[in-house]
Amino acid sequence: MAHVTRNYPRLQQAYIDTVGPKAIQEFGLDNKHQLPRLMKIVVNAGIGKYLDNAKLKPEVRDQFIKNFSTITGQKPIMIKAKKAVSQFRVREGMPSAFMVTLRRDRMWHFMDRLINLAIPRIKDFRGVKDRSFDKGGSYSMGLTEQAVWPEINMANATITHGMHITFVFENSDPKMSRYVLAELGMPFVKPEDRKKKN
Repeated sequence: MAHVTRNYPRLQQAYIDTVGPKAIQEFGLDNKHQLPRLMKIVVNAGIGKYLDNAKLKPEVRDQFIKNFSTITGQKPIMIKAKKAVSQFRVREGMPSAFMVTLRRDRMWHFMDRLINLAIPRIKDFRGVKDRSFDKGGSYSMGLTEQAVWPEINMANATITHGMHITFVFENSDPKMSRYVLAELGMPFVKPEDRKKKN
């Protein structure tokens, strides 16, 4: 039987060929099994401000579903609030967010388009924050509006919404995840730009 060679998404291939071996040297790891692994990317958007008497208007719901499906290639699920939060006027069971969890090829394709197509379209861009890592090395960032994605036609948009994006790593810590993401092209804010800001 002929051996079928697998075609990996571009960034995954870069991780296998270049970034992984560099990280092994950089962090003094013994082998590739000790490398940080990107397991999934979670994209979500809160919908609280679009609720009208605890209901989400059908046209708003449809817009979120359409935008998420277009951006991620996957239909989002609607999350309902697990508990009431009085200061945000959230009642238990109310719609609270739309969410997509991307894995494998879809995850890598999404990341490629985020880094190379969406982020460069952010106005007055100075780099993404590099402090938003948790102890396990997972990284979170936000986009303020869906317009940065070239496949979204804002002429047809009835609402403007941002999204929260989390890169979930295993076998990692903040330093290793930051190194891997930066090597894959994530445009983190440069130290000198951060000093200027402060």
